[in-house]
Amino acid sequence: MLIIRYQRVGKRNHAQFKIVVAEKSSPVKGKSVEILGSYDPHNKEAVLKEDRIQYWLKIGAQCSDSAHNLLVSKGLIKAKKRKINIKQKPVEEEAETSKEDQAKPAEAETEKSESTEESTDKKSETEKETEKKEQEPTDDTKKVENK
Repeated sequence: MLIIRYQRVGKRNHAQFKIVVAEKSSPVKGKSVEILGSYDPHNKEAVLKEDRIQYWLKIGAQCSDSAHNLLVSKGLIKAKKRKINIKQKPVEEEAETSKEDQAKPAEAETEKSESTEESTDKKSETEKETEKKEQEPTDDTKKVENK
C-alpha cells in the first residue's frame, strides 16, 4: 500500500520535510517512490506538485494524518482535518507516575498532622484535668494547713 507522508530533512532544531510517496512498510527515512513537494514548518511554506498529488490519490495512495491536514489547508483535498495523535515518550510517563507517588505521601502527611492535632487536643484535656487535681488540696494537706 502506498502512503503520502512527510520525510524529515534539515538540520537539528530546524526541521524541514519532503512530501513523498512511499510504501507504507518502508522506513520513514528510507527509499521513496516519488517526491511530491516540500514543507517548512517554521515559515509555514509549502511547495507542492498538485497534479502529481492528485494522480497518486486517484491511484489509491493514502495520506498520513499530518500530510492530509497540510493538503486540506492548501485546498488540494476537500475534507475535514484529522486529529493527530502524538505518542508521548516513556520518560515522561515515568516522571508523571513519580509525581503521583510523591503526592500520595503528602496526602498521608496531612492526614497524620490532622490526627496528631486531634491527639494533642485530647492530651491537652487530660493535662488540664491533672492540673486541676494538683491544684485542689488533698485531705492530708488540709490537715497540715489547719494545724
